[in-house]
Amino acid sequence: MNIILVLIDSVNRNALSAYGGTEFATPNLQAFADRAWRFDNHFVGSLPCMPARREIFAGVMNMQWRQWGPLEPFDYRLPKLLEAAGYTTAIVTDHYHYWEESANGYIQSFQGAEFIRGHELDFWRPLVPAEELPQWAQNIEKWRPGYGHRYYSNIAEFRDERDFFPAKVMTAASDWLKRHKQGNPFFLQVESFDVHEPFEVPEPYASMYGDGAARDRFTLWPPYQDAAQQAEFLAQAPPEEIAFVRAQYGAKLTMADHWFGTLLETLDEQNLWDDTMVIVTTDHGHDLADRFGFGKQFPHFDSHANIPLLVWHPTFPGNGRAVSGLTGTVDIFASVLDAAGVQLPPHTHSRSVLPMLSDADRGRDVVLYGTFGQGLCCTDGAWTLIQPPDRSLPVYAYSSMVPTTIMAPDQAEGQGHFIPNVAMPQWKIPFTADRPTDRRPLDSEPLLYNRAKDPGQRDNLWATEPAQRDRMLHLMRDTLAAHGAPAELFARLGLPTG
Repeated sequence: MNIILVLIDSVNRNALSAYGGTEFATPNLQAFADRAWRFDNHFVGSLPCMPARREIFAGVMNMQWRQWGPLEPFDYRLPKLLEAAGYTTAIVTDHYHYWEESANGYIQSFQGAEFIRGHELDFWRPLVPAEELPQWAQNIEKWRPGYGHRYYSNIAEFRDERDFFPAKVMTAASDWLKRHKQGNPFFLQVESFDVHEPFEVPEPYASMYGDGAARDRFTLWPPYQDAAQQAEFLAQAPPEEIAFVRAQYGAKLTMADHWFGTLLETLDEQNLWDDTMVIVTTDHGHDLADRFGFGKQFPHFDSHANIPLLVWHPTFPGNGRAVSGLTGTVDIFASVLDAAGVQLPPHTHSRSVLPMLSDADRGRDVVLYGTFGQGLCCTDGAWTLIQPPDRSLPVYAYSSMVPTTIMAPDQAEGQGHFIPNVAMPQWKIPFTADRPTDRRPLDSEPLLYNRAKDPGQRDNLWATEPAQRDRMLHLMRDTLAAHGAPAELFARLGLPTG
């Protein structure tokens, strides 16, 4: 069976009509959802971009042991496992992190790769003179020095939506499907970095949900990686600016949806539905000033952690039906292998979602998710625990390499065997995580929510539901222990010892 994995970055589940969203138009994702299975309790794993992709490529959770970085030498490579089983493998993507030094090893495992250049900070075009920056790029520069300059330099020659990234990615993926004439099955990974910021789109999208000309007054790319800078921006941004950012996010989502329709048309034209599984998902959502926060930072509320997953399987057509069982990003790895008839390698954290399509499996009992060095989240579907760290206690990264994202080798405290079932020695490297600010007090407050009664996660029951609190703390501890997580993580998260 052929397999297509479509990753559309930063898609908010509640923005899609397939999940009840009414604010933005997503007719093509809706059309696919009407054909597919809709997973209602699919969650992120390790955040953000590359940690999520390590889970997809290698089937292992990233957040317990290290931050953003390359695939480890000992990691599985999903495309290589499929190639060994006789698959032709390829990726079409504009996700420029793949060709950065700090994210090496992912695309190299494919037999073929087509890169769409120029998104975000891609080192593509020469920088234009600063005095040539339009006002909207200057507005980005105010909060993200260098970002507006680099991005505008890359897209300065774009003239209409066909020049923009979703159009190029989905068209190139469609062209690949039309060219593929080999008799063996294929695995095609299609990645659109949009809906990722900057939320810059051409007309008619720019004015679809608001005043597109407001870009000359407001920013298209709010800061959020630095908590203090984000707090400063939100403290001075008028409601009109927040509404503008939200409108441009929706505009970019609609543009991505439009070009996703090109891929669906190609599946029709090439008669691929009968022998091709198609997975459509994202790496994380993107908060839009919810709870005084942008992006996908800890604490990870459902607004960006409960993400869309849509699966078409020709043997088990979903026809728009819902799957309620718990799944996570790491499960994409096992699901693709399962569809290809490839045995799941040992010592992964992944499990296939495909048995859930025939009601032979109810899904996971628990899903863990979080960002390395920050807090940890845990849900059993009914309850969610968001547990902050004791930031006075140490945290370490463990890696067989010392890439630029994991610090210099002279900072390592030593080498040994820290990751379960890995024979290769690893460095133990002290890590300093971002600190919360006075404007983000939830970073240091434990949170407990009843998801059924409080889907918006507004009523913190930490103090009033001690039995559920203790149950979830033990569930988080036991799940981490089953993964063989580093010993210091349990103390840092304040998890029970008995």
